[in-house]
Amino acid sequence: MLSKEMTMPVINRIAAFEADMTGWRRHLHAHPELGFECHKTANFIADRLRNFGVDEIHEGIATSGIVALIRGRAPGPTIGLRADMDALPMQERSGVDHASRAVGRMHACGHDGHSTMLLGAARYLSETRNFSGSVALIFQPAEEDGGGGGRMVEEGIMDRFDITQVYALHNAPGLPEGTFRTVPGPLMAAVDTLHVHIRGVGGHAATPHVTRDPIPAVIGIVSAIQTIGTRNADPLDDLVISVTQIHTGSAENVVPETAYINGTVRTFDPAVQDLVEERLRAIVAGQAAAYGVEAELIYERWYPATVNNPEKAAFAADVARTISGEVLWDDGKEMGAEDFSFMLNARPGAFLFLGQGATAPVHHPEYDFNDSIAPVGASFFARLVETAQPLKTGQEES
Repeated sequence: MLSKEMTMPVINRIAAFEADMTGWRRHLHAHPELGFECHKTANFIADRLRNFGVDEIHEGIATSGIVALIRGRAPGPTIGLRADMDALPMQERSGVDHASRAVGRMHACGHDGHSTMLLGAARYLSETRNFSGSVALIFQPAEEDGGGGGRMVEEGIMDRFDITQVYALHNAPGLPEGTFRTVPGPLMAAVDTLHVHIRGVGGHAATPHVTRDPIPAVIGIVSAIQTIGTRNADPLDDLVISVTQIHTGSAENVVPETAYINGTVRTFDPAVQDLVEERLRAIVAGQAAAYGVEAELIYERWYPATVNNPEKAAFAADVARTISGEVLWDDGKEMGAEDFSFMLNARPGAFLFLGQGATAPVHHPEYDFNDSIAPVGASFFARLVETAQPLKTGQEES
């Protein structure tokens, strides 16, 4: 049940099936799937949607994604609501009864809760249909790795289903339970990945002069990378470059032949992305030449920045206030990334966070979604549709 501290007007009908939502969510949590291969998850969701009586269910988009349509009581546009379905490749240590039954897989980011909130909204909207036009329920795979949101856009869901605007929610540990947060513009960063493969000549550590040791090149490259943010980019630019993996060597008396560097780049401005890639290529080539080794940079541009449409974000915040009364508005962006950005690039809309209280953070082995906020998120989605696409006088009985 909702905690006593939460005074938000959750829709009564949604509150009435809160226990069902908890059951759905805990089933999904116990059976996590990764990447694009969310087939059992999608089947479970599709079965619920059929039971609710949605008008259309389109499956197999971006491998295992779903778009389901609910038609309102009058003609009008289509609004999109998105939830992600995939889990993370990590071992759960939450200790809850509904913990993951799959070794090395865990819903550590709350996508089980996001899908449940959208299912709750779907059940209510299917029953009431107090809106014009249609709502497109988007259940996407591969948010954590693979860009499933981008794949769904590439496969044409926005045009195929005539979606005119699109919205999503993400739970937020540490944010007070039931509080919403969003911004009217850039919210989360673009994320790129760098890979550097270095090849030298290995040999005995007692005779390094007959080798071409890749380790000094690794040290030189990693050290020089740190100067991009401090000496090349404008200090006022949002930029994070983190080297997160270095792999080389096998024994204390062996000079290795190869080495590998991996890292992540977070930016908001495409010009800063270009600068980083240009400097990385120069650094890798220069350091390789200096140490007499071969080096290859692979620079992958993954998710673009998540940028809310200011008008749609303000609208969504107004709707959230009717549910919660607590909305943190325009309190800053962050360097995390989210592939809902592809959908926001295709259509105007907004991404919001929903606080789930003092729990373990996302991507932590002890994390679990707070079931108390599921009716809050479902109510938000439902009110968003009814407010964005209201019925006009005389249409209620049509």
